[in-house]
Amino acid sequence: MGTVDVEGEWFLVAKMRAFVEAQDPSAKEADNFTLRRFLRARDLDIEKGSSLFLKYLKWRRQAVPNGFISESEIQNELPQRKVCLQGFDKVGRPIVVGFAAKHDYSKRNMDEFKRFVAYFLDKACARMPSGQEKFICIADFKGWGYSHCDIRAYIAALEVMQNYYPERLGKVLLINVPQIFMKTWKVVYPFIDKNTKEKFIFVDDKKLQETLLVDIDESQLPDIYGGKLPLVPIENA
Repeated sequence: MGTVDVEGEWFLVAKMRAFVEAQDPSAKEADNFTLRRFLRARDLDIEKGSSLFLKYLKWRRQAVPNGFISESEIQNELPQRKVCLQGFDKVGRPIVVGFAAKHDYSKRNMDEFKRFVAYFLDKACARMPSGQEKFICIADFKGWGYSHCDIRAYIAALEVMQNYYPERLGKVLLINVPQIFMKTWKVVYPFIDKNTKEKFIFVDDKKLQETLLVDIDESQLPDIYGGKLPLVPIENA
């Protein structure tokens, strides 16, 4: 990211706002923090940040025309109970817990899956307290095998997050990762942008609880990892 101070960053945001509002009047509805995230995602390059943001506005109109995704639009995805949302880490980031082995490749419709990704990202963003712009994710691979492998879905989820929810991901803690997943990881890794790669952290099985407790207080940690909070499916969060 460019070496620009906070004042300089907001100056760039103001310039970006003038540009995007001239291109798409609906940009007026976006706050400055939203514009700043898109700008940061493109290393403070106004042209690239604006292009990413304008694509986002177009996508939002097409993919989320009602302003939100209803549960009736993701009826195959929700019963899999593969994403939960509860608690906050030590800096106030909402905690998303995903279970890779619960993803049913045989039932996956790509358009619906992308809607589901937008659904849970919207939910995570809605839970962020004032002043917090990111969430933290525990990605649990317990029981994952080749029958659960869905590289197209993994890449699609990355693209939705990176293109339409930039600078929202704080950290992903990958836990209970079987060795066979590393072949899949090598295929997916090049699709992760450089600002996001460092946010993926593989956790040693032997140090699972102590690693989670670095970021998450016991009172906020899911009970299945030795904490105090029961898991809450995303639709009930």
